[in-house]
Amino acid sequence: MKIEKSINILNKRARFEYEILEEIEAGMVLTGTEIKSLRSSKASITESFCQFIDDELYIINMMIDEYKLGTFYNHKIKRERKLLLHKRELQKFQKKLKDAGNTIVPLKLYINDKGKAKIRIALARGKKLFDKREAIKDRENKRNLNRLMKKS
Repeated sequence: MKIEKSINILNKRARFEYEILEEIEAGMVLTGTEIKSLRSSKASITESFCQFIDDELYIINMMIDEYKLGTFYNHKIKRERKLLLHKRELQKFQKKLKDAGNTIVPLKLYINDKGKAKIRIALARGKKLFDKREAIKDRENKRNLNRLMKKS
C-alpha cells in the first residue's frame, strides 16, 4: 500500500457548477481507519455537500474507501463527518446560507504540514446554464490561444 506525502483531492465540478462567494478552511473529525485511508488518497468529494445539523456543520456524502488492512474497526464508506470551525465562523455561514440559492460545497481535501486532515469549503451560489456555457467558451478560447502561442 502506497502512502503519498502530499494528498490533494479536488472537487473539479464545484467551480464549474457554482459561483464561489467565500472560502474557508475547516478540520474534520475522523476515525483511525479513515485517516489511514485518506493518506493513501482513497477518497472522493465530488458528490458531497455541507449541511447544518443542530448548529454544527457536517459534510455529507463524502466517500472515504475502507482501509485495506482494517478489520472490524473499519469505518462506513459514506457517513456524516463533523467539520471543525469556530463558533463565529459557523454563525456567519449559517446566516449567509439563509439567502436563496446559497449552499456550502467542499473544494479541496488535503493533509497539512502537521499531518492534520483539512477541507477547504466554500459558500457558493449555483450557476445558470448560460454562465456554464460562458465558462466552457472561455476555457476553449484559452486552449486555442495557448496552441497558437506554442506553434509560433
